[in-house]
Amino acid sequence: MKEELLQRKIIHVDMDAFYASVEQLDNPELQGKPVAVGGSSERGVVSAASYEARKFGVRSAMSSVIALKNCPELIFVSSNFKRYHEVSNQIRKIFFEFTDNVEPLSLDEAYLDVTENKKGIPSATLIAEEIRKKIKEKTGLNASAGISINKFIAKVASDINKPNGQKTVPPNEVLEFLEQLDIKKFYGVGKVTVKKMYRLGIFTGKDLKLKSKEFLEENFGKSGSFYYHVVRGEHFSEVKSSRTRKSLAAERTFSENITSEIFMIKKLKDISKEVEKRLKKSKVAGKTVTLKIKYSDFTLQTRSKTLPYYISDKDVIVETVKDLLFQSGMKNSVRLLGISLSNLNTDKGKPTKEKEVAVQLKFEF
Repeated sequence: MKEELLQRKIIHVDMDAFYASVEQLDNPELQGKPVAVGGSSERGVVSAASYEARKFGVRSAMSSVIALKNCPELIFVSSNFKRYHEVSNQIRKIFFEFTDNVEPLSLDEAYLDVTENKKGIPSATLIAEEIRKKIKEKTGLNASAGISINKFIAKVASDINKPNGQKTVPPNEVLEFLEQLDIKKFYGVGKVTVKKMYRLGIFTGKDLKLKSKEFLEENFGKSGSFYYHVVRGEHFSEVKSSRTRKSLAAERTFSENITSEIFMIKKLKDISKEVEKRLKKSKVAGKTVTLKIKYSDFTLQTRSKTLPYYISDKDVIVETVKDLLFQSGMKNSVRLLGISLSNLNTDKGKPTKEKEVAVQLKFEF
């Protein structure tokens, strides 16, 4: 690996079954039991599952009906996002005790650049241990962490010793770690892509590394270049303490499936009003309109259109969505509709292609 002047120590902190763990923390009677956060009705969906529930195959985004079939003893609790935000803020305060370079990904996970940190601790591994200890003391919750030279490897590493563990991948072990890694554990490689990679004989990072950049781009488009570089430890994305909004959306899940485009248009008008409200509140507009359709069999379809001008008016959004709706017929009855606007006027244009290099750290990890 090449030596470069830029040397970084990145930590990815990921709370363990965050929503479910908060519910178990607040209600001791739930501790040690299979818990699902979300609706238990016939049309309910699991938002989060405790580790006790995961042993039975219960996962987020799973329908409540299937979740109960997998785990008849499953206990459903309603989500309490006010409480989750409260705990998340406590956790972030701990992060800022160590560094100002914090990039939250959601309420329960964040990247931290601790190359230079407020405590003057030379080891990122020790910093991660201290952060996890403080989170436990302050909130009573467990966190896992991954530590390495860039965000990609840190993210992957944080899953290795879950729950309540951490994994450090120091510079001299990066290539071996990535080569031995199962391809399905690569962050950014979804289930569909995994199946395609398996068909192409790619099962591990080593298999991926043997493929040329041209081969990967031919089979996976722009993502092919990403796969080519990350398996070589090359990922140069910086931890960004302030993240620019990339899109804004609203969606609705219906109590009864919709079987006609006429009824869908009425629902889409309501959703457009909510999107307009959120756009105006954020003082943004967008050029790309995306229609999201989830059918009764849970298959998902998206259709997008990019306009030559920025829009934020609900009537313009509706007319654009209508065009997308009638692009093709309905595959089935519909359980969810969503509208999103991206390509927002907050974007400052795409950054120039960064030099893609591996980073060799010379100091204690």
